[in-house]
This record gives sequence, structure tokens and C-alpha cells, in this order.
Amino acid sequence: MSLRFSANLSWLFPQLPALPARLEAAAAAGFGAVEAAWPAGCPAQALRAAAERAGVRIVLLNTPPGNQEAGEMGLAAVPGRQAAFRQDLAAAVQYARAVGCPRIHLMAGRVPLGADRAAVADEMETTFIENLRYAADLLAQEDMIGLVEPINNRITDPRYFLNTPHQAAAILEKVRRPNLKLQLDLFHCQIMDGNLSRNLEAYFPLIGHIQIAQVPGRHEPDSPGELNFPYIFELLESLGYSGYVGCEYAPKGDTLEGLGWLRSYWESRGLQHGGTSKAAE
Repeated sequence: MSLRFSANLSWLFPQLPALPARLEAAAAAGFGAVEAAWPAGCPAQALRAAAERAGVRIVLLNTPPGNQEAGEMGLAAVPGRQAAFRQDLAAAVQYARAVGCPRIHLMAGRVPLGADRAAVADEMETTFIENLRYAADLLAQEDMIGLVEPINNRITDPRYFLNTPHQAAAILEKVRRPNLKLQLDLFHCQIMDGNLSRNLEAYFPLIGHIQIAQVPGRHEPDSPGELNFPYIFELLESLGYSGYVGCEYAPKGDTLEGLGWLRSYWESRGLQHGGTSKAAE
């Protein structure tokens, strides 16, 4: 089974200011699916209309980040912000419903400024578990999946609470909701833990979404770096991965020119532009 790729509109086609225009560019490049962080400033009707015109699925959105001026990046694990988390979750569900998106990344958030990570770890985990159970029950009513994503605290976000697949898996085990899954960004996983083959195999039953970028530059998969993506793609195929692979990277130059790796993947699998089977044409 060939992989399905999703264009992350918060990262790709940055020369286009509006998400609907980026979605249309992604469709023209051959993507059948797109994803984004919280789409602030973009009305749901506009994004849905663009998706319908282009024949593209919106497969993932984030919950709102909270008060970014105050340094927030998600609220699900932040003590004292439970009411704000529920309000933001309701907004995310409403938006996802309006655009037909079945997955929401429930952003954990950061260790509060001035706090010692070890000192607040238990309280933050308790808050996270409580909020995840609430979110999962709400999402189940909408037939949606909630996702948790470990983000590395070595390069990207030193204060982010959820950092490793092991930590995420332990929390999901405690939450015990079948519609909560692991969002595994291989960029973060490589920086924190490496051992990608074994980690993908070990956590495969929990994985609901995968994202990719080269390490350490966070550019195209075929840019210079640590990761062998042709091997990783073959591994995911051998595991029977049927979800989406989100392209969450910063293009080194023009996004379209940088998609040679994706065109090569399609060609190597006997697929047409856009990942459709030549036999089906």
C-alpha cells in the first residue's frame, strides 16, 4: 500500500498569505490532503469552499495555542487553564466540523515560566489526563480523533511539556480512550530518541498521524540530514500504515521545486501525479 501525503499549510507555500490559496497550490502540486495549525483569521467557510473546489481533504487541525503573547503554546496540560482549554476545544471542534476535518491535535502546552519542570510534572500530567478524557468524550460525539504530539525540548521548544513517544504512550495508557492517538512527528522523535525503526514498530498501534521533516534543518525529506526517508517510507508501507504523512517542514526555497522527493516517490510506486494509480487512470 502506497503512502498518502498531506501538505501542511502552516509551513508549505509560505509566499501565499491566505490558507485557501495555499490549499489550492497544494492541490495543484498533487496533494489530495492538507493539514494546518490553528487556522486563525481564516473563516471555516472559505477553507471548506477551497477544499471542495480543489477536491482536497482537510485531515488535521490543531487546537488554538492560547495566549501566544503570554508565551502559551497549547493548554491541555497547563494547570489552572482548564476552562480556557475547554473553550478552545469547543472552537476547534466547531471549526473542524465545518470543514469536515476528522482529527484534532490537542496541544499539551508549556511548563509555566519560572517553574521547575520536575516540580510541576505530576500536576501537569494530572491536568493533561483530565483534559484528554474530557476532549476524547466530546470528540467521540463528533466521530473525531484526538491526537497528542511529542515536541522536542532540545531544539524546538525547551518548555514544551510532552517531549517523547514514551511519555505520550504512558499518558494515553492512563487516559484509556480509543479515539485518542499518537501524532508522531519524526523530526521531533529523531531529536529526542532516534531509534526510529524500533519506535515506529513499538508505537505503531497507537499512531494516528505521522509528520516528516529532515533533521536537523527541518527542510525537505531529501535535503541533507540524518534521516533516510526512502527507507522510512518502505518501513511504513511494510507496517501497513494507512493514515496520512504530514509534510511539516520549512521549504529551503520554492515549495513546488522542493517537491521532487514526492514526485520521485509517486514515480517509484507507479503512481500518477497526485498519487493515483496509473492502472486506475
